[in-house]
Amino acid sequence: MNTELSGLLDEQGGVVTARQALTFLTRRQLEYELNHGGLQKVWYGIYGRGDVDTSVQLRGLDLATGTTVAVCLGTAAAIYGFDTEQTGDLHVLNPDGRQLRPTDGLVVHRREGAPLMPVAGRPATTPAWTAIEVARGLRRPRALATLDAALRSGTCDRDDLRTAIDHQSGRRGIVAVRGLLPLAAPEAESPMESEARLVMIDAGLPTPVLQYEVMDANGKTWRLDFAWPEYRVAAEYDGVAWHSGPEAFFRDRRRSAALQDLGWVIVSIVAEDVRYRPWDLIGRIEAQLHRAKAA
Repeated sequence: MNTELSGLLDEQGGVVTARQALTFLTRRQLEYELNHGGLQKVWYGIYGRGDVDTSVQLRGLDLATGTTVAVCLGTAAAIYGFDTEQTGDLHVLNPDGRQLRPTDGLVVHRREGAPLMPVAGRPATTPAWTAIEVARGLRRPRALATLDAALRSGTCDRDDLRTAIDHQSGRRGIVAVRGLLPLAAPEAESPMESEARLVMIDAGLPTPVLQYEVMDANGKTWRLDFAWPEYRVAAEYDGVAWHSGPEAFFRDRRRSAALQDLGWVIVSIVAEDVRYRPWDLIGRIEAQLHRAKAA
């Protein structure tokens, strides 16, 4: 690659405009770099060097607009560590006085009055505002997962979320989110655990203790996703990763044996139970709770 162009890429965080590139390259040379991986298209008229990840995309937008573009919604949630929806598109705020157009992979929003804070030099909607705005657009189970994850991230607390709800009062989905906030819990360790807990709550089950710790006869501590300690009944979400490989399988067997020795009954949960057979899941948990009460 042209040495001067390489130096400019270094100065600008790995991105250049087409006009800048053509200062050092002919159009044929530019096409060659694009076809052979020396440069990658980031946005229309913006090229980057190396892998085009989120940071490169954002620097490309900065270069195109002449300002530092603010992020929001799922992109901001990912920065804060609570993007439960694994956002693929880039979500940004339209810079003041400029017209940034949406395109494939880029969603441009206008949010008058959205509170911003700097994160590693880039403005982003504040954590609580972001969590509430994301949750407003989701189904109840996923909205609760976002609220749980936001609390778990430590970037905001329940009062922050309550204030953000008040500031977004009257907007679509806010009533449902306001009703979910008292149920949110930072102890939930995955979105599916959040979904399962909401199924239990909606069915009227006694509120389970989350991440309850039990010590076995050998002094080893095991954690239970959902527990009703007074009945020694627990429910465990089984993800695919938990059983990936023989080591995980034997760990699971040792865990089950230790808990059974202590008199615990474990109800296994998989995603299909939560989303497609919730009545069956609730029935299995209720049966174990009734059995324990009658014992």
